[in-house]
Amino acid sequence: MKIISVIIRTIIGLLLLFASITYFFNLIPQPEVTGSFKTFQEGIEASVYLMPLAKTVELVCGLAYVSGKFMKLANILLVPVSLNILFINIFLAPEGTPIALFLFVGNLFMIYKDWDSYKGLFSV
Repeated sequence: MKIISVIIRTIIGLLLLFASITYFFNLIPQPEVTGSFKTFQEGIEASVYLMPLAKTVELVCGLAYVSGKFMKLANILLVPVSLNILFINIFLAPEGTPIALFLFVGNLFMIYKDWDSYKGLFSV
């Protein structure tokens, strides 16, 4: 279980780092998008703060995942981000769904393996 969690943690961390670093430094050109996804993307860009905020959370969580430090906090921060990425891909850009699904399920797996640490969040 420990080896599997290290592999999943590292892959997710590298995915998050790749996505955030390429956004901040414009390392690769963004693919042309059309239809509903284009409208959605234009709306997010119009808000000015939302995309940099999401990419900053991805960067911080990616660093935490790769280093293995602050994992419990990174897992909690990543849940809404990974869920949103999954929904965007399911409803607007289905070609990215497998990676988004891996990110979300991997995030849930990382929480599950340390579930005792998170039980306090759900107690009344």
